[in-house]
Amino acid sequence: MKPTLLLLAAGMGSRYGGLKQLDGVGPNGETIMDYSIHDAIKAGFGKIVFVIRHDFEEEFRQKVVSKYEGHIPVELVFQSIDALPEGFVAPEGREKPWGTNHAVMMAQDVIKEPFAAINCDDFYGRDAFLRIGTYLASLKEGEKCKYAMVGFRVGNTLSENGTVSRGVCSTDEEGNLTDVVERTKIARIDGVVKYLDDDDKWIDLADDTPVSMNMWGFTPDYFKYSDDYFKSFLADENNMKNLKSEFFIPLMVNKLINDGTAHVKVLDTTSQWFGVTYAEDRPTTVARIEQLIKDGVYPNKLF
Repeated sequence: MKPTLLLLAAGMGSRYGGLKQLDGVGPNGETIMDYSIHDAIKAGFGKIVFVIRHDFEEEFRQKVVSKYEGHIPVELVFQSIDALPEGFVAPEGREKPWGTNHAVMMAQDVIKEPFAAINCDDFYGRDAFLRIGTYLASLKEGEKCKYAMVGFRVGNTLSENGTVSRGVCSTDEEGNLTDVVERTKIARIDGVVKYLDDDDKWIDLADDTPVSMNMWGFTPDYFKYSDDYFKSFLADENNMKNLKSEFFIPLMVNKLINDGTAHVKVLDTTSQWFGVTYAEDRPTTVARIEQLIKDGVYPNKLF
C-alpha cells in the first residue's frame, strides 16, 4: 500500500491569525505546505490527512483542500481539548489541545497503512520525502514497531536571524534512535554550530549531527500504544494541573524505545530545511523557493 501523509495543522488558525493570512512564499501564492504535498506525491504517497480544528473546517476546505482535488485524495480529522479517553475531563482553564502526539491520535480511524507525520509549516525538501516514503513503502504488510525519523543534519536547519530549537538525536551502531534531547538554543557562532546547555555553556555540535524536525514514520500499531500511554499521561496529576502540559511525539517515541517495544530508524537526508521561525526569515525563504524553481526542482505553478 502507498503510505499516507499526516499534516499537523490544528494550530494553524491561531499561529497565523486566521487562514486568510496563510503566507504564500511561491510565485503564485503557494504555501510551504503546498511544496510538502507536491514532494509527497512525487515520493509515492497515496493520501493526505490533515489534523485541524473544527472551527475553521469550512474555510480550510475552501482555501486549502480544494487545491488538491484531482491530484491526491484528502481527508480531514479534528483535534480538540475534549478529545479524551473515557473517564477523563479537560481541566477548567485549559485553552489548547494536548500536543503533537494527541494530534496524531486523531487520525487513527482514517489511517490503516504506514504513514508519515509532519508539521504543516516547515519546508522539508524533496530528498527528505523520498527517504521517508521509500522506507514506509518497503515495510511488509502488517509489520509493526519498525518506525522511522528523518534526521536532518543540524547545519542544514539553522536560521540566520537567531537561535533555533531542535531535538538533538543519538543513535546506536545500526542507526536506530536511542534518545532525543530538546535543545532550545542552537546557532552557528564563529562558523561552528553550538547549543546552550543547562549550565549556560555553549557546546559544539558537528554539522552532520542528526536533529528531529518532526518528520516521523509510523505503522498503524502506533495508535494503540499512544492511546494506552496517553491515559497514563492524563492520570499523572502534574500533567492535569499544568494547563500547558503537552503529549509530544518525542515523549511517546522515547517511551517505546526505552522499554524495547519499538525501533526507530534515523534516515539521513541532505535536504536543507527552512521555514519562517522569525519574520526576517521570510525573504530568504522566498528567495530559496525562487532558486529551486530556477534549478528545475519545482514547476512555476504547483496545483
